[in-house]
Amino acid sequence: MNVFWLALFIISSLLLIGVLVRQRLSWSWVKGFALHLALAAGVLYLLNFSGMISNVYIPLNPATIGTVVVLGVPGIALIAGVQYFIV
Repeated sequence: MNVFWLALFIISSLLLIGVLVRQRLSWSWVKGFALHLALAAGVLYLLNFSGMISNVYIPLNPATIGTVVVLGVPGIALIAGVQYFIV
């Protein structure tokens, strides 16, 4: 059963790469997403180690970086607020 899922993953990954290579519009989307991802990780890193937000440490993991990529600066405020009031 594991071989089936691995084969399905490999085939779908190759098909996705094929679609991305064929269409030029997809490359601009991938570049923009990669840029947003790197900037979100950099901003979270700077906020954690600069001490701008006292008593709040936002971990660098896929969930927090994804939230900041999707929501931008309000995503940082959302994560900080959740951590301050709930955790």
